[in-house]
Amino acid sequence: ATRGTLAGAVFHADHGAQYRARAYAQVCAALGVTRSMGAVGTSADNAMAESFNATLKRETLAGAAGWPDAATARREVFAWITRYNTRRRHSTCGYVSPTDYENAHHAANLTLAA
Repeated sequence: ATRGTLAGAVFHADHGAQYRARAYAQVCAALGVTRSMGAVGTSADNAMAESFNATLKRETLAGAAGWPDAATARREVFAWITRYNTRRRHSTCGYVSPTDYENAHHAANLTLAA
């Protein structure tokens, strides 16, 4: 909603059945999202996503097998994602949060365009 549209976005996934499904392809097409799939058996293609998911599990589940119910999972993941994007500093972003990094680069691009 903040960006207004997903048109032009790229969704990279593995070869899971859900990503090959006709319904998924139709939703992506309707939203203007380009689908991308890594090579079969090449873990490096998904290394970033696997690292992100491992961090999410480690920091939210803290060793537990899962959440007690779907509502709790949604709340805890939402809270974690919010912190991850708005307050957590990332070395790849120059030790600022992803939101601060994006805002700084967006403002810089607007200045260049003017």
